[in-house]
This record gives sequence, C-alpha cells and structure tokens, in this order.
Amino acid sequence: MSLQYLGLNEINGPLVVLDHVKDASYDEMVEIMCQDGSKRLGRIVQIEGERVVVQVFEGTNTLSLSNTKTRLLGHPMELPVSREILGRVFSGAGKPIDGLGDIYATKSMDINGQPLNPVSRVYPRNYINTGISSIDCLTTLIRGQKLPIFSGSGLPHNQLAVQIVKQAKVADDEGKGFGVVFAAMGVTNDVADYFKRSFEEAGVMERVVMFLNLSNDPIIERILTPRCALTAAEYLAYEQDMHVLVIYTDVTSYCEALREFSSSKGEIPGRKGYPGYLYSDLASLYERAGMIKDANGSVTQIPILTMPNNDITHPVPDLTGYITEGQITLDPELNSMGIYPPVSVLPSLSRLMKDGIGEGFTRADHSSVSNQLFAAYAHVQDVRSLTSVIGEDELSDIDKKYMQFGRLFEEHFLNQGFETNRSIEETLDLGWLLLSVLPKSELDRIDNAVLDVYYNHDKALQIFNIIEDSIVELEQAIHNG
Repeated sequence: MSLQYLGLNEINGPLVVLDHVKDASYDEMVEIMCQDGSKRLGRIVQIEGERVVVQVFEGTNTLSLSNTKTRLLGHPMELPVSREILGRVFSGAGKPIDGLGDIYATKSMDINGQPLNPVSRVYPRNYINTGISSIDCLTTLIRGQKLPIFSGSGLPHNQLAVQIVKQAKVADDEGKGFGVVFAAMGVTNDVADYFKRSFEEAGVMERVVMFLNLSNDPIIERILTPRCALTAAEYLAYEQDMHVLVIYTDVTSYCEALREFSSSKGEIPGRKGYPGYLYSDLASLYERAGMIKDANGSVTQIPILTMPNNDITHPVPDLTGYITEGQITLDPELNSMGIYPPVSVLPSLSRLMKDGIGEGFTRADHSSVSNQLFAAYAHVQDVRSLTSVIGEDELSDIDKKYMQFGRLFEEHFLNQGFETNRSIEETLDLGWLLLSVLPKSELDRIDNAVLDVYYNHDKALQIFNIIEDSIVELEQAIHNG
C-alpha cells in the first residue's frame, strides 16, 4: 500500500519540500496531484532524515501548499524501450512528441544506467567512418570511444553534427546494425526543426532516435535528456546488438541547467558558480560509452559543447577533457576563411586512435599518413610565424614548399563541404597527394618502404596545377586514381 501525503511544506522554484516522509529513496519518482486534478511527475533529489526535496519536472506553477497530494512511486525514473524507438522523436523526458502515439515497450530501463563491472569492459577497437577527412584520418573515431567536439559561438557545430549523423557508418560484414541516438538540449525551435528536417531529407531517420529539449522547456527536463538518450543507446547496443553513436548538443546548456538547479537547492557553488560535483556528474554521462563482454554492440559518444568566449580553460571543456579520450576542436579563424568543417588539427586528438586503425581496420599506411600530415602542418604554423617577421620572399625553398602544402591542405583536405562524403581510402589517397607536394627527404615520419609505394611527386604537382582551385575536380581525380 502506498501512502499519499497531503500538502507541501515549502515551494522553491522547481523544488518542493515535504516533511515526515518515511522510507524514501534518492532518485525515487514522485507523483504530484494538483488541486485541479492534473498530475505532475517529480523525483527526490535530497533527503534529510524524514524531510525530502522533490524536483518537479513540469514546474511548480499553481501548486498549492495545502491541497497538493503527493505519492511516492517506489522506483527511479524509467524509459520505456523497444526496437520501435528507432525513427521516433521524443521530448527531453522521453515522451513521444512526433504524433505517432506511445511506444509499445518490451521493458522499462532506469535512466541512470546499469552499473558496469570495469572487468567486463572490452578495449575499444575498430572505427566509425564519418566521411569527414579531418576526423577520419587525423582524429579517428573508435567504436566505444567518447570523443567530444569543442566549438564556440557562431561556429557550425550543428551542421557538423547533422553531417556526421547523415554519413556515419561502420563495416557491416557481420550483419550488425548501426544506429544514431541524437539529443539536443536547450535548442531553439528553428534549430530543432533544422535537425528533424535534415535527417528526414537525408533519408536516415529510420536509424535515428531523437530527443529534443527546447530552450523554453523546464531546465529539469534538460538534466534528464542525455540520460534518456544514453539509456536508449544502451538498450539498442546491449540488447539489440547494434553499434550506436550518441551525439548530444549542447553540453554547456546542460551544465548551465545543472548550475541553476544546484543554486535553487542552496548548494555551495564551485568554480564560475557550477556545482562542486560537476566533474562526477559529467563522468556519469561520458563513462556510459564503451563495449562490454558478451554483447555484440557498442556505445560511442560525440558530446558537443560550446566554449564561452572560446575559452578552453572554462570548467565545462576543462573537466570534459579530463574524462574523455581526446577532443575535436573547431577554429574560428578557419571558419572565417570559409573552410568547412573548420577543424583545428593541432589541438585535436583521439587518444584511442592508434589501436583502431591500420591493417585490418582502415589501411596499413593510415598511421604513417596521419603522423606525417600532423608534423608537416605543425611546421607550416612555424613557417607562417616566421613569414610574419621576415616576409615570404625571404623564406628558403623548403619553407616555400611548406607554405604551398599548408594552403593546399586547408583548401582541399580540411575544406570538403557539407555534402561531400569521403571514404577512408579517398581520404588517405588525398593525404598522400598532399604529402607528395613536399620533397621526399622531408617525410621523416614514414618508412622508406611505404614511401616507395605511395609517394608520387610528379603526379601531385600535375593534379594540383591543373585543378588548383577546384575541389570537385580534385575529388574526381582521386576517385579515378
């Protein structure tokens, strides 16, 4: 028999306080019946003896201190799941909002996730192909990895997220499926419509599960959104044997909601007003990526966050960098040059990349190409700094070659456009063409045996001279060999 409590002791923003509540549990769901007969849901977020604090999802407007009835439901928040969630659109709290009715659930899962024994985790191997050269070649996304995108105000991270959803795929040689769980937090109506319309027009909606939390939705729902998305991903990965890519944007909006919620509870703020437990809270999301024994699927995460004032030392990117296995950084300067996607190569990295590329995964020369491109582009930055002091005319012949390489690298490798989907072979072949612009003696990160197979200086100069400013023709030349 469940008890029903009459009246509230206190209402504070999205929180209500009840006294004399026995046998309550942290994170337990609560049903609140308003004076007009309508019902709202909440969850217990704080317990002090027999005094509990309840977080109300739909807000506390019109709640009465004297006539509100509260009932504890005896379980944490759960998400109803089945294979039918593919192709559906949900609110941030997991309610269907696409007009197609409720989900016929095979089970309900705790949105906080199941505790995983670290011993049962499998080291991530193999890769997910995004069709974007700067990611696939230089910061390869490995199945089971968590690889965030660090963006800034005005940068095209939404377009990049859509392009990854449209193009991402895995090798399907063992009959395994691939799906995407996409969660948007605190976005405006036009951005939410852009995401839905883009997926539908690209014809990929049947393998996408969407969770949308709008900017005018309650902040409490924003805190639930990534947990609902990850729960759906875990179900598809571990019970439906799918490789699932989870993309959620914007983590900064989530953290700001967490800060507002923490402030309403009266907690002592930490750095820049964020709660002191921000690190562990983010870890509870990011660490749900991975692969486990006896499961054929995997959960891979690409969280997207905007850095306030492009400050990478801000608490959100700073803590994210500690937890995750690398980052992809977008550059405002490249974006102002019209380069898309504006991936800043040098501060970007993928720490698990070395174990998921090479022979049997991508191609045997992948590691060599990646290391040499990175080293050559790093030298380009040094030469550009020198040029700003002495002028380009005073550079050595080798340095002028590096300047040419840097320009071609940005125009043809980084800049590929929104509609271009490159295979890993096309990306690596393009990398070799660019490296072949440099003298062979400068390619000191590659074995001579590999150089003899792929290096072709004359061919590179011929192609880049003919199609200097034409990305389309360059793509055709690479595709045709």
